[in-house]
This record gives sequence, structure tokens and C-alpha cells, in this order.
Amino acid sequence: MLARRIIPCLDIRDGRVVKGVNFQDLRDAGDPVELARRYDLEGADELTFLDITASAEKRKTLVDLVHRVSRELFIPFTVGGGIRSLDDMRAVLAAGADKVSVGTAAVRDPGLIGRASRAFGAQFIIVSLDVRRRDGGFFLTTHGGRTPTDIEALGFARRMADEGAGEILLNDMDADGTRAGFGIDLLAAMTDAVPIAVIASGGAGELGHFSEAVLKGGADAVLAASVFHDGTFTIADVKNHMAAAGIEVRPAHLPAVDPEGLTATTRS
Repeated sequence: MLARRIIPCLDIRDGRVVKGVNFQDLRDAGDPVELARRYDLEGADELTFLDITASAEKRKTLVDLVHRVSRELFIPFTVGGGIRSLDDMRAVLAAGADKVSVGTAAVRDPGLIGRASRAFGAQFIIVSLDVRRRDGGFFLTTHGGRTPTDIEALGFARRMADEGAGEILLNDMDADGTRAGFGIDLLAAMTDAVPIAVIASGGAGELGHFSEAVLKGGADAVLAASVFHDGTFTIADVKNHMAAAGIEVRPAHLPAVDPEGLTATTRS
């Protein structure tokens, strides 16, 4: 069994990390560069950076900020928000991202994912699906959950896998920020529907929620934001809990640091 990944998420607005409930009532949660450094030191498996208003504001991702964050990291780094084209993907990859996450643009132009997979490789392409429950089903939303659609989420995810996506980032918009737990009904349906890795996002509030996402929902990775930003749990807390539950995880670690507590070297 592959080790399950723990992924802190930096939701970015106006150059700052923010967090809210259902992507509303956003509050400041810190400086992205400082938080990136912290999570790398704590032993996170990956880091995700989502410019959550880029699509709604019809602008590109903050590439300079991507570069500054990437220089602090030695772990895989995913960037999403406002990525609409192969050129946008090249720009964030050149700025230091290891993967790109595409959401609204994939819904508008599903063929973009096939073109991206052929250009860069499936391992670089994550499709981010913002999903809400409606009329007994699961439907996509766009623009950070602000715009509903009539597109059924499971069928669209299968199409994305066929197009060449490497992973699905499943954002449960009904659970986001509530700390009431991942939506296991949606998560289990998604992991059954697609042959590629699924990252669970939205709702983590207790240590048991992380293991439940894997054991009941079938998640390959779990992503969370506010519980890490607020210091409710550390990466080590989550990994120790999951290991005790019989889930294989990479050990949390503290790499060598300089006397001021910063990593000795950074990316160029």
C-alpha cells in the first residue's frame, strides 16, 4: 500500500493566506511564505497553494508569490487558481510549482486536461472539483464554489481521468471550513468512480476525520487548512494518529535547520 499523504493547503487572497466557512467570511490566516516554511519543517508530504479568487476575478495566478513560496520548499508543491491555458501552466511550473491544479477552466474546456497531460505528463496535472449536493446527487460548481452548474460530478471526474488527469482534488463545498468531517458519502463515491488518486478536501476538524477519510472514504491523500493554520493539530499529530489507526504514512520529521530556525538552503 502506498503511504497516504498529508497536505496542508494555503488558500490565497490578495497575497495572504485566508480561511472561512464554505469559502465565505474569509479571515486572515497568515503569510504564505512563513506558513510554507513551517509546514515543510513539520514534515508535510506536499503543499497546495490555491489562489481562490483568481478565477472569479478573471486574473492569473500570483506567479511572483508562487516563486517566493517555492524557494522555501523541498516537498512537492501544487499551485491552482486562475490557470486557464498551457501557458499559465508553464508559468507556474517555471516559478517552482511541481504540479498544477485546474478547476474552472477544466469545466469550461475539458479538452484542456488532455492537452496538458500530453504536454507535461499526467503526474503534473490535478483536476480540482468543487462539488455540492443537490437533488440527491453531486454537482460541480465553479469560481471557488460561487457558480452552480448542472454537471454531474462523478461522470465528469471519470472523463477527466480519461483525458489524462493524474489526480482529483475533491473539494466538498458543503463541508468546507465546518470542521464537521469529510463528506464520506461523496468521497467514497468518487474513489469508486475513478481509477486515479483522490485527494479529500473540506471538513477536517478532528484527528479521527483524517483516518476516516482513508478507511471509509478511500482517499489517497487528505488536505486541510484551518486546523493546521490555527495550530489545532500539527502534521505530526495527524501522522501519528493515522499510523496508530493502521494507515501507512511517511514519518513526520524536522530537517536540519540553521540557528535562526530557517532551512539551511532553499530552492534557487
